[in-house]
Amino acid sequence: MGGAGEGDGQTEPLLEKLSNSSYSSSSEEIVKRTGTAWTATAHIITAVIGSGVLSLAWSVAQLGWVGGPAAMVLFAGVTVVQSSLLADCYISHDPEHGVVRNRSYVDAVRAIQKANCYHREGHDAPCSVGGDGYYMLMFGLAQVVLSQIPGFHDMAWLSVLSAAMSFTYSLIGFGLGAAKTIANGVVKGGIGGIAMVSATQKVWRVSQAIGDIAFAYPYASVLLEIEDTLRSPPPENETMKTASRASIAVTTFFYLCCGCFGYAAFGDATPGNLLTGFGFYEPYWLIDFANLCVAIHLLGGYQASATPLSTPRDLWFSYHF
Repeated sequence: MGGAGEGDGQTEPLLEKLSNSSYSSSSEEIVKRTGTAWTATAHIITAVIGSGVLSLAWSVAQLGWVGGPAAMVLFAGVTVVQSSLLADCYISHDPEHGVVRNRSYVDAVRAIQKANCYHREGHDAPCSVGGDGYYMLMFGLAQVVLSQIPGFHDMAWLSVLSAAMSFTYSLIGFGLGAAKTIANGVVKGGIGGIAMVSATQKVWRVSQAIGDIAFAYPYASVLLEIEDTLRSPPPENETMKTASRASIAVTTFFYLCCGCFGYAAFGDATPGNLLTGFGFYEPYWLIDFANLCVAIHLLGGYQASATPLSTPRDLWFSYHF
């Protein structure tokens, strides 16, 4: 299911065969895919590493020295497998129109539905695809807290800037945690994490921590949109898999550094936001700079998050007016 150069000029039967489609052949022709593994990695890191990295120290504090790092590595592995499987869904082969690009999650769902229909009823079956609202609702509920960054053809600079901001405040949090641990002269924390008064409270806190870590990794909602920016050859799915592995490795490194050093520095008193733990210590300017980096990163993240809502509307207006 690799990329195909001739796919750039193909129409999308799942979208364009309808007279009221939001896409047109003219819009297809002007799309120039110039993305590389480096730009895809920047897009992924922008989507994945957010200000939530600052809460991972609290999550490690709930799970302890064994459970915290183990959970991060586990979800990193799950995300790599998930992203590799989804990357192969970008190119599909329609029996009537040949190679088809699935630019979004909805397109991929439609392609899978249609393929299953052909398998059950034969290639001559009409196999009309509908009910998008149901799948969109399911997907939205599952990924509501994730960054939405589709359509990065002209947003590489914004992703690079946002990724740089992510690295900056993550490094500041990691550095301050390491410095405080050295100043303490002891590594705080325990194997089982923070002790709770009751088992119910412990289960609740552990569940929150696992949820925080789990939602700190996935980017399935924007993977196909990022892959749609990649040039071919090499095949888009291979480039995307390379970018996914690299970005998840970098992400896991920062997550482990911030989470573990934050827990080592504060122990049972680990705050929900790592930067607030240093709020009454010098240097104030460094904390302020880190928070400024968070704000700049969120500016890019908000812009990217708004794109899934604005792009279909803009395409609809451009097609009809």
